[in-house]
Amino acid sequence: MKHLNIMITGKVQGVGFRETTKMIANQMMVTGFVRNEKDGSVYIEVEGDEIFLEEFVNWCHEGPDRSRVENVVVNEAEVKNYRNFEVLRK
Repeated sequence: MKHLNIMITGKVQGVGFRETTKMIANQMMVTGFVRNEKDGSVYIEVEGDEIFLEEFVNWCHEGPDRSRVENVVVNEAEVKNYRNFEVLRK
């Protein structure tokens, strides 16, 4: 089990990024959350088996159809044992 913090920049808000991320996370059996940031980026914390996290990060570089991902920054962090994957709205 690993924990990743992921920051995604580009055209990633207003394109269904969070909802699609939740769908992909559920398919890949990873837990955590996704939220929009004030600077226009998307922030994700995700946990799961390394093989699923690798696929999840690969998807983050693509994003949903209407998005245009410019940069993805991934950092490993301490596991928080999330129970599911949520879309957080501020």
